[in-house]
Amino acid sequence: MRILLVGASGTLGSAVAAELAQRHEVIAAGRNSGSIRVDLADAQSIRSAFKQAGELDAVISAAGNVTFAPLADFKPAAYGQSLHTLGIADKLLGQVNLALAARDHLRDGGSITLTTGILADQPIVAGSSASLVNGAVEAFVRAVAVELPRGLRINAVSPTVLAEAMAAYAPFFRGFEPTTAAKAALAFSRSVEGAQTGQVYKVFS
Repeated sequence: MRILLVGASGTLGSAVAAELAQRHEVIAAGRNSGSIRVDLADAQSIRSAFKQAGELDAVISAAGNVTFAPLADFKPAAYGQSLHTLGIADKLLGQVNLALAARDHLRDGGSITLTTGILADQPIVAGSSASLVNGAVEAFVRAVAVELPRGLRINAVSPTVLAEAMAAYAPFFRGFEPTTAAKAALAFSRSVEGAQTGQVYKVFS
């Protein structure tokens, strides 16, 4: 397969690349690195990335930014002024736009895999925006699977906090059991190389 992997240089993306590159051609893409540059928050950048990539069998997003902040910091505000803006523009709308662009570029029977996270199911203090975004992406995946044409499939992978990231995220995830990036990468393999669609593969107990 020819697989476009967005976020290939990140902790999760690197593990996904290592897993899938054993069997497939993985095209690395990212905002600041990779053979193709793509900014999820910029729809034109996404369209340009697909033009550069050529024919593809799978598209993976292992990227997406959100704001972690106490609920008290969130105020009623217009989209651009809201603390929710980053998560909505990048991890939510960015992955939605990536999936919609992939629909028009993938070969028949191709797959799309997006990334959410444990906070869709298990909220934490200061994680309301992440929960909002992850839950929305998962609902989108389930709905889109019903309508995708040409045998295309779409799934999401929802990992818990990664062991490799605990140095930075431990204060947010006290009491959570982390998983390794390599274990999370297996769920992406399951999505790309399997047959299911409309699934959320949860990499946590």
